[in-house]
Amino acid sequence: MRKFLAIIICKILRVIGKFIGKGSSLPGKFALKVCPNVLSKIKLPEKIVAVTGSNGKTSTVEMIAHILRTNGLKVIYNAEGSNQIEGVTTFILSNATLGGKLDGDVLLIESDERYAKYTFKHFAPTHLVLTNLYRDQLTRNGHPMWVYNAIKESIHDSTQLILNADDPLVSLFGKDREGTLWFGADKLSTDSSEFNGVYNDGVYCPVCHGPMEYSTYHYNHIGHFDCAVCGYKRRNTDFTVTKADLNEGFIVIDGKHRIDLALKSLYNIYNLLAAYTVASVMGIEGERIAECINNYTLKNGRVLTFRLGSRRGTFLVAKHENSISYDLSLKVVASDTEGSDVLIIVDAVSRKYFTSDVSWLYDINFQLLDADNVKNIVLAGAYANDLAARFSYTGIGDYKIKVTESIAEGVELLNNDSTDKIYVITCFSDKGKFLELVEVE
Repeated sequence: MRKFLAIIICKILRVIGKFIGKGSSLPGKFALKVCPNVLSKIKLPEKIVAVTGSNGKTSTVEMIAHILRTNGLKVIYNAEGSNQIEGVTTFILSNATLGGKLDGDVLLIESDERYAKYTFKHFAPTHLVLTNLYRDQLTRNGHPMWVYNAIKESIHDSTQLILNADDPLVSLFGKDREGTLWFGADKLSTDSSEFNGVYNDGVYCPVCHGPMEYSTYHYNHIGHFDCAVCGYKRRNTDFTVTKADLNEGFIVIDGKHRIDLALKSLYNIYNLLAAYTVASVMGIEGERIAECINNYTLKNGRVLTFRLGSRRGTFLVAKHENSISYDLSLKVVASDTEGSDVLIIVDAVSRKYFTSDVSWLYDINFQLLDADNVKNIVLAGAYANDLAARFSYTGIGDYKIKVTESIAEGVELLNNDSTDKIYVITCFSDKGKFLELVEVE
């Protein structure tokens, strides 16, 4: 009876929530009050794929769903990205029958890295993808090792792990564990032999804390690592990016499947590879997978194109309080040799807590914008002056930088007859404040 009542309440509140434009987690919250273990009482599909990690969850899940659905599988997933236990409960119960059954081939779950242990105490995923572990939202997540320990509590012995072999902390989940699948990239033309960034979370081995050596860096601490003290090192990969050309905009997987990129970003490459890996595990041929995600444009709003007067632009969602997310967006800008102007907006620091901590700005490698192809830089939002203080340490000439607390004024500074492209970088929390001022394509 409690299960039935929880499902009814969730479905009713979900309909109301959709009508008023809210409610992706509230229905699940009420359902869990009625029946705290309702998730353990639902008959789930045979295949349950979960994706967690610091970055890339939503994009990876979207691409997995697209590939599987295109190939005829019925996929149930939380497209809205509400990924804590309340949100996961909402989408599962909303899609369940009144008798408590999910009618689908695959249940696909985006799970918050900290809260996976609460969701997966009720059921075990058949497959768990771990994308990466970075410094992220210090006020809620602390250090990446703390997040590692939180995720570790959620992993069942029966779950097959699908791990990013190029991330030393993620790889630790697969140490001495049978049946793990590994994805990663060979040495690429875009790699560096030296670390380029403000800080290096890969400098010490996560096993013995000895000095870690890298033969190549893909970006930040993601690369080919080897501990000279205990021998912990990058694993050979089962699914591999064997070539990447960000200028031409394509990658090759396993030496034979070419995929053209809608977004020329190393970070996007890992999301694509993770999705490719899952689809392969689900039995889809590599050629078909490549066809499905060739030039695939994300529908989740992480990357958008827009017009401002006669100018065209690209909107890139980074995460406030997540420096690597920003670094990767900045690398997209810096690699555009045709020239561009950049607008960076920080108007609300945290999506979860009322805090004005901006220390994370000093972890971002804004020096990447110190390039001839970056013409003008506009810093906007309530924390524009904090951004300006951070930029004063980059060596970028003041003549390039304009500062305003008004987002509208920041946009207007770029509304001119220049033919250069515009890039805008900000977080989900500030996304709408910008998009309402331009024409989204």
